[in-house]
Amino acid sequence: MGLIVSDTSTLIHLAAIDRLNLLETLFRRVTIPLAVWREVVEQGQGRAGALEVERARQAGWISVAEVTNLALLRLLKRDLDDGEAEVITLSIEQEADLVLLDEADARETADLYELSKTGAIGLLIRAKQEGYIDLLKPELDRLLHQGGFWIEEGLYRRVLDAVDEADES
Repeated sequence: MGLIVSDTSTLIHLAAIDRLNLLETLFRRVTIPLAVWREVVEQGQGRAGALEVERARQAGWISVAEVTNLALLRLLKRDLDDGEAEVITLSIEQEADLVLLDEADARETADLYELSKTGAIGLLIRAKQEGYIDLLKPELDRLLHQGGFWIEEGLYRRVLDAVDEADES
C-alpha cells in the first residue's frame, strides 16, 4: 500500500493497548504531519503514544511531513483541530491511499474530499482478518478500558458480529 497518513487519536489509542506495532505490520510505513508529531510526542510527553511514536520515527517506519497548502489548511482549521486539519491537507497534497482518523468531524471532512479512511477499530478488524490478532473482543475491551476509547454499544456488537465473535465472552 502507498501513503498512509495518521492522526493523533489513532496513534494514541493503539499505543495505549500496546498495538501501535500493527501499523508497521499492516503498512510498513506511516506518515504523520508536524502537528500530529507535536500533539503526540512534544505535548503528550509521559502519556500513551509519546515514547512509542518517537521510537517508531527513530526506527524509520513513522515519518513526519510538513503541509504546503496553507490556504486549505486555514480553511480546515475553521472546523478541525490542528492535527486533523494537517492530516487531511497532507493527504490531499500527497494523494494518500489511506487516512487514519477516529474523530467524527474529521471523518466527515475526509468524506467531503473523498479520502479513504479507517480508524483504530477498522485497523483491529483488519489485523484480526489477516491473522495478526486472534480475537477482536479482548482488543476492543482494552481499547475501551485502557485506551479511553468511546464506542457506541450497537457498533461494538456489530463489529464483533462482523468477525463472528458476537457470542464470544
